[in-house]
Amino acid sequence: MHREAAMDPVSGSPWASVPGNRLLPIRVSTEPAGTEWTQENPAEEPVSPTARAMEDIGIYIVVTIGLDTPINLSIFRAGIESLLARCPRLGCIQVADGSSNGGARWARTAVNAEDHMIVPRLDGAAVAADPDKAVEDYVASLSTLPMDRSRALLEFHLLDFPTSEAASTVAVRVHHAYGDGMSLMALLMMSTRNAAADTKARPATPPRRRRPSRTGAIYASRRRPPLSTGALALVTWVWSYLVLAWNTASDVAYFAATILFLSDPRTLFKRADDDEFHAKRFVHRSLSLDDVMFLKSSMNCTVNDVLVAVTSAALSRYYFRKSGDTNTSKICLRSLLPVNTRPATSLQTYVNVIESDKRNEVTWGNKLGYIILSFYLAMHEDPLAYIRKAKKVLDRKKRSLEVILTYKIGLIFTKFFGVKVGTSIFRRLFARTTIVFSNMVGPAEQVELCGHPVAFLAPSVYGIPEALIIHYQSYRSTIKIILSVDEDKFPDYHQLLDDFDQTLTVMKDAASRLSTSTKND
Repeated sequence: MHREAAMDPVSGSPWASVPGNRLLPIRVSTEPAGTEWTQENPAEEPVSPTARAMEDIGIYIVVTIGLDTPINLSIFRAGIESLLARCPRLGCIQVADGSSNGGARWARTAVNAEDHMIVPRLDGAAVAADPDKAVEDYVASLSTLPMDRSRALLEFHLLDFPTSEAASTVAVRVHHAYGDGMSLMALLMMSTRNAAADTKARPATPPRRRRPSRTGAIYASRRRPPLSTGALALVTWVWSYLVLAWNTASDVAYFAATILFLSDPRTLFKRADDDEFHAKRFVHRSLSLDDVMFLKSSMNCTVNDVLVAVTSAALSRYYFRKSGDTNTSKICLRSLLPVNTRPATSLQTYVNVIESDKRNEVTWGNKLGYIILSFYLAMHEDPLAYIRKAKKVLDRKKRSLEVILTYKIGLIFTKFFGVKVGTSIFRRLFARTTIVFSNMVGPAEQVELCGHPVAFLAPSVYGIPEALIIHYQSYRSTIKIILSVDEDKFPDYHQLLDDFDQTLTVMKDAASRLSTSTKND
């Protein structure tokens, strides 16, 4: 049978009796006797250096998924079994490979789906009084509860009562060592189908503009022109690569300086104890994807430009209100932005490859490079000034190989100098920046998870020593802003969510006025 979370007899809470100490990383056991490591078994392969670093730090992914129907346990269990059959990696644990550098391999283990389904027994009165708060409190408790490390580190917490956004809720917790956002989103789409269709067709993702492959330079729109186009075109092409080389060198130097000594100033967004574990609170708000796309079109920019601008403006609003600082000069906070380094194909294409005969060619796991992205806190009379600034910053980042080189540097240091050195690099990056920021594209149509139609998706992480982690996740016609915050640092986290919501509205109104004024002229 599925597991039930025990309720504390005094407080009525299923998590109050659990100490809030830092979660331990995966325990790497010795390799079982008789285990054969063969290339024919893709589940049993070496653990990547990045995954070892994720394991050593102890980074976990938590995805809150709202469902449009109550949970049917038998149907959900069958869905999990199908998911595990499609992705053997999720049924594995890490075992030591006996090498001198402390390497590890993925080893298949017996998986009973019901062992990974948890139905907590919550205080009925608390759920009836405020079901949204009951879900929020329970999901927050997961950041303090250890996982059973004798099993695959994957859990489905089933909260079968209605909230303001869903008929029921599932909180999925999985160790980040199993994969990055692209891997896990592809896995979600593999386990779903179009909820409005009778066929088994996979859900669609938003269409992508045609663009060059990310192979080579991050944005090799700078292919060498034919000689027949003339000397000016050739000079322009050479100049673009000189700019690329300069930007890459300066970005890598800046990255190295951050690892060695360069740290953000102490602000109300940054903790004093950079490497201590704090309980996390996961909160989210739905924003209009149409509003984001309207700003994108009006300002001739990208969705990422808009989201970075909204974040800068919302953090500025929160900072100047909380601090009472009358000095509105620019304050720079740096974020660590993880970027997928796989070829720039659509998520649907990635899913198709996984399900085809070429699935062994898929680069599963964590394939992340990093960008150090600056957020500028300032008070602008024109809300659209934030978008112009964000576009300028991100356009500059696109003319750099920072993502590729930071990914390679992490691999090299972890592989040749050991997991501790690689982990130390990550810890220093987290300690010396202020925010972790990411954006994921989700399905454009409603999907089902284990036979249940999905109302919303809200992924986040914990285990990273940052007081504030910001995620954006699109799904259908909405985009979720998800905050992972230290409760003691941001007791008014709902006000911070309000700032994001209000900022997008103000920007949309400003763009509408600008568009109307332009048409009248």
